[in-house]
Amino acid sequence: MKVIAINGSPRPAGNTSIMLKTLFEVLTEEGIETELLQVGGTDIRGCKACYACIKSKNGHCSTTGDVFNDLFDKMVEADGIILASPTYFADITPELKALIDRSGFVSRANGGLFRHKAGAAVVALRRGGGIHAYDSINHLFGICQMFTVGSTYWNFGFGGREAGDVVNDTEGLDNMRDLGRSMAFLLRKLNNQ
Repeated sequence: MKVIAINGSPRPAGNTSIMLKTLFEVLTEEGIETELLQVGGTDIRGCKACYACIKSKNGHCSTTGDVFNDLFDKMVEADGIILASPTYFADITPELKALIDRSGFVSRANGGLFRHKAGAAVVALRRGGGIHAYDSINHLFGICQMFTVGSTYWNFGFGGREAGDVVNDTEGLDNMRDLGRSMAFLLRKLNNQ
């Protein structure tokens, strides 16, 4: 079983990444393979609504030259998908939004490629806006017929503007650990283990 996490932060070593690595420690202990991928800070473009994916049904977006199709292939192969973002003006980063829009469309155009996978949202924030960002990610899971994994509280980590501030949020990091255990539990159930 494999879980991928896609970091929507343009800071590959920032608070969002720290949260994901904390979660991955538990998944690794649980025997789950993990891979951390980066979309934040890339040149990914948004959906052009060209409907080429509906016509071709080849499991890819017709827009090429960015990271999308490589990330999408990894999403299709994974048993669990974690999408993570810092909070930008009460929402997710534009790079993660582009990935969500395109991956949801291509998945649905090709017969529901994400159906029955496990999905979890992870959000880093300084003050407010986290619920909206959390919802933006979870909408993908719902429309793609995925199983959404939660924790003991919202999958949030609070920090300041500086990378590493989230390590002071003990409850947030504990939530990441619990999220890892819950993801592993669900994946074992889905794989009859």
